Amino acid sequence: MVWKKLNGGRRVTCQLLGIILVENSPEELQKHATVRLSVVDILVEICRTCDLYLMERILDDESEERVLLALENAGLFANGGLMRDKVLFCSTENGRSSFVRQIEPDWHIDTNLEIVFQLSRFIRHQLHISPNPLDGITSNVFTSTSLDQYFSCE
Repeated sequence: MVWKKLNGGRRVTCQLLGIILVENSPEELQKHATVRLSVVDILVEICRTCDLYLMERILDDESEERVLLALENAGLFANGGLMRDKVLFCSTENGRSSFVRQIEPDWHIDTNLEIVFQLSRFIRHQLHISPNPLDGITSNVFTSTSLDQYFSCE
C-alpha cells in the first residue's frame, strides 16, 4: 500500500513534529520527544523502497539528541533502515524548506501549509498533514489528518 500511495517516488522528505513525533512544537522538544507508534511500520516500509530524509526545526542541541534517541528507541535506525545522517535539523522554518529544495524529493510531507504552498511548484507530490485537511490546494498536494490515515485508506 505504501509503494502504491507514493506513486513510484524514490526520495521522500518528511517533517518530524506532528507527523512522526507526538510533539507539535520545538519548545516541546526541549522537554521530550516521542515517536508515534502508529507510524513506525509505515516509516519502515518507506525506507524499504525510498530514500527517506526526516527534518525538523529545533531550538537547541539537546532537542536534537532527544529526537535521535526517540527514533533509535523506536527501532528505526537498527531495524527500520533509517540512516542517522538523513535526520536533519535546522533553526528556522525556511531552513526546512531549503533542505527540501536541495534534496529534490519526489514527495514532501509537512504540517506547515505555507511551506507546502511554497514548495508546490518545485516538488512533484506533497502530503499536507492537518487536523482539518484542505482540499484543492494545488493538484500535486494531497491532504490527510495523519500519516497513518493517508497510507491506510484506498
